[in-house]
Amino acid sequence: MSQLHNLGTHEKRMSDHPSTWISASELTTLYARKVLSPVDLIDAMVERASRLQPSLNAFVLIDGDGARAAAKDSEARWLKGQPLSALDGVPTTIKDTTPVKGWPTRYGSHATDETAAGENAPIVDRFQAAGLILLGKTTTPEFGWKALTDSPLQGTTRNPWNLKHSPGGSSGGASALTAAGINPFNHGNDGGGSIRIPAAHTGLVGLKPSYGRIAQYPADAPFADVISQGVLARSVLDTALALNTTAGPDPRDWRSLPADRRDYTVGLDDGVRGWRIGLSLDFGHVKADAEVRELVAEAARHFEALGAHVEDVGPLIEPLQNSFEPLWIGSFATRLRQIPTQLHGKLDPGFRAAAEKGLAITLADYARSYEAKSKLARDLALWHRKYDLLLAPVTPTAAPPVETLYNSDAFPRWTKGAPYTLPCNLTGQPAASMPAGLTKAGLPVGIQLIGPPRADHLVLRAMRAYEGSCGWTWPQQRVVETLTAL
Repeated sequence: MSQLHNLGTHEKRMSDHPSTWISASELTTLYARKVLSPVDLIDAMVERASRLQPSLNAFVLIDGDGARAAAKDSEARWLKGQPLSALDGVPTTIKDTTPVKGWPTRYGSHATDETAAGENAPIVDRFQAAGLILLGKTTTPEFGWKALTDSPLQGTTRNPWNLKHSPGGSSGGASALTAAGINPFNHGNDGGGSIRIPAAHTGLVGLKPSYGRIAQYPADAPFADVISQGVLARSVLDTALALNTTAGPDPRDWRSLPADRRDYTVGLDDGVRGWRIGLSLDFGHVKADAEVRELVAEAARHFEALGAHVEDVGPLIEPLQNSFEPLWIGSFATRLRQIPTQLHGKLDPGFRAAAEKGLAITLADYARSYEAKSKLARDLALWHRKYDLLLAPVTPTAAPPVETLYNSDAFPRWTKGAPYTLPCNLTGQPAASMPAGLTKAGLPVGIQLIGPPRADHLVLRAMRAYEGSCGWTWPQQRVVETLTAL
């Protein structure tokens, strides 16, 4: 038993649910009041994670011993009144595309091995310096290649809302854990929608910060030009606190933005009154399901009630495939060339097919894609001179079934996978997913809030305003009922 008192029933946010559902900001308030210990919390979270793992398959590894040791250190700091940060003792996980010293990085692939990483990625260093506790690593599709989470090495990860459906990808393990009430937020990264898509499919808050806001290393070219680090959370405040902890440069990443010393919780509640918000349900070419369109339109009405002026802006972004497919499949080809030929048969067939197609990409193809990338970034930056925010869907559909073949004729990447999310990776501007509601089938849908270049604080402010108006709170009873039945 911890030196601190265990969480009493009167301290729980909802008496019918365990402490694992409590937000990060609430957890550290309880630590400070000495009514909850990081040690007791870790025991509860490891137990819940181990119990749900056979159904969700969201973990690559669980380091219970390491987490308990870190929790004891955190408890000692809180007893002295000397926490390392506002998130000291909060448990999180790391996506298995990201190195953690002493743990292997498998990328969901048989083409990798059990060699332990020799150093942390910058975001891991930031988490540990702030006293966060690492529970383990989470699943990803092979090399993070798609917006579903299944891989040849780790199998299929499932959605807590309905185990027959995917939690999205490529940060699907992180979204499944957060939505299942195992811990408050989990690390993900986003190179084409890999934070926002799983957040939308599991009813979470998912911010893709501005490109370079959080340092990235190692940098897998050419994906290094589009990837942002972040977290998948259940509240906007937790997301802002996580960004406070992780934002900043690192000498290993020459692209990282200079430190701005901003506290992202300041001004969070200032609202959106007087803002001009552009609404685009289809970007001019995306065919979203009727339920998705209606839920996003309802979100627009929320913003109008909050005092913003919302205007349908019509066609906005041209179809991306012709301009940007060389960047996508060319990067896969680069990875394929690094994998011994005898292992190609063990790769995800969809990844292999895209990578082999990418072998034909020429330098001229790349040059045209980068020219188009620059033009898109310029066009949207100019668009934001008139509008404070762009409101759009995150995905054209709710979470697809786990057996869906990604980038197939039935589920093409460019029209159903990531047509709404990829533009912001190409431009580098901040974008977030927020819960919009449920389809008739009971699956979550997300709205996307897109801000001007480097205006992460404005996106968070819009997220917070919407969060306060939409009535979406955790824990969600349907998830609780699904997981209680396991």
